[in-house]
Amino acid sequence: MTHTLTACVAAARIRAGELTSESLVGACLARIAAREAEVGAWQYLDADKAREQARAADRRAARGPLHGVPIGVKDIMDTDDMPTTLGSPIYAKRQPQWDAACVAAARAAGAIVLGKTVSTEFAYFQPGKTRNPHHPLHTPGGSSSGSAAAVADCMVPLAFGSQTAASVIRPAAFCGVLGYKASHGEFSLSGIRPFAESLDSLGMLARSIEDLALLRAVLLGKPATALAALRVPPKLGLCRTGQWALADARTQAAVEAFATRCRQAGAVVSEIDLPEHFTALVDAHKTIMAFEAAHNYIYETTRWAAQLSEAFLALTETGRLVDQAAYRDAQRQIALSGQQLRSIAGHLDALITPAAVGEAPLAASGTGDPVMCRMWTALHLPALSVPFAKGDHGLPLAVQLVAAVGADDLLLQVGHWVNTYVPTT
Repeated sequence: MTHTLTACVAAARIRAGELTSESLVGACLARIAAREAEVGAWQYLDADKAREQARAADRRAARGPLHGVPIGVKDIMDTDDMPTTLGSPIYAKRQPQWDAACVAAARAAGAIVLGKTVSTEFAYFQPGKTRNPHHPLHTPGGSSSGSAAAVADCMVPLAFGSQTAASVIRPAAFCGVLGYKASHGEFSLSGIRPFAESLDSLGMLARSIEDLALLRAVLLGKPATALAALRVPPKLGLCRTGQWALADARTQAAVEAFATRCRQAGAVVSEIDLPEHFTALVDAHKTIMAFEAAHNYIYETTRWAAQLSEAFLALTETGRLVDQAAYRDAQRQIALSGQQLRSIAGHLDALITPAAVGEAPLAASGTGDPVMCRMWTALHLPALSVPFAKGDHGLPLAVQLVAAVGADDLLLQVGHWVNTYVPTT
C-alpha cells in the first residue's frame, strides 16, 4: 500500500523511477479522505494544489533527498501558501507571507507540504479536533496532535512538531510513532510562533528512524547519508526519576522490560539515580514556561481574552505573577542540574525513562500529563519516543530515550540500534 511507505523508501523509489510523486500524494490524499472524519488530523488541506505540485515534481529532475515526498506541518509554523492559525480562532484567517525556516528547508529538498496539521491552542493545553487514530475516544496528546495522528494513521510519512514541555514525545507515545525532540537550539525556529523561548524546540514525527535522520540532515544542510550504525552496543542508563511513582504499573513494567531486552541484546545498562533535588526541575520548568508565555502573549491576553481558553488565561495569569528573581532562580536551578547530570551520566550514550505516565487517556480529560518530559525539556536535552508495548486498553506505550545536549546524532543511532535488536512487546 503506497500510503504506508516511509519517506526514505518513497524518495528512493521516486528517484529510481519506480514510483511517481503524483501516485504517492494521491494515495496519501485517499487515506485522508477515508479517515479524516474520524481522526481530524488536518487544520488545512489543499488536495488540488498538492496534486499539482506532485505532477510538477514528476516532470523535473530530483531537486533533493525529499523530492516528491509529502509532509505535514504543525499549524504554528508559517507557510506562505497556507493559513497558519496557531490553533486559535483569533488567527483563523492569518496568512503569512513567508515560510518558517524548517518548511523552507524541507521544500528546498523537494518535499511537498500536504497541509497544516492540528495544533492545540498556541501549542498549549486546549485541544483541537484531533482524536487518537487507535481509538477515537482517546486523545492523541498535545500539542503536536495532528502531526502525530497523521503519521500514525499513514496519512503522511513525516510531519513537523514542536515541544515546550512534552508536545512531541507525548503525542508520539500516545499514537505509537517515533517522535524526536531536538536539543534546544539545534534547529532554527524562525517563522514558528514562540511560546517559551528558553524551552521551545523543533521536533518531528515519523514511522522510521531513518526518516527522522533524513529530515534532520535536510534541516542542517548536511548530505542525506544513511544513518551510521553503532560499532558496539550502546551504554544506557535506566533512570526512573522522581516522577516514577506517577507512571502506571503497565508503563513501569514496559520501561523495565525495555531495559532488560536492551541488556539481552548486548547493551550495557546501569541504574541511574538522580539526586532528590532534580524533582524540583518540574516546577522550575513550569515557572519558566508560565513567565515567558505571559510575556510572549501580551497582545492576545489584553486584546482577545474572550476568545482564549480558561487554561491559557490561567497559565498567562500565573506567569504575570512570577517575578524576575524567581524566573532567574529557576534558570539557575536548571543550569546547575545540567552540570551535575553531565557528571552523573556523561559516560552513557542515552538514558531510558518513561515517555508518558501511561497510555492515552480519554479525550474528554484533556491531552495528558506532560510531567515525564518537563525535566528533560528544561535541561535542553534531545529526546526520542520509541513505541514498545500496549497499555490496559490496547493503546500504545512508549519509552523515552534521552541523550546529552548536542548528542542528537548519537541518540538517533541508539534508536536505530534499538529498532534493529530490541523486539517490542
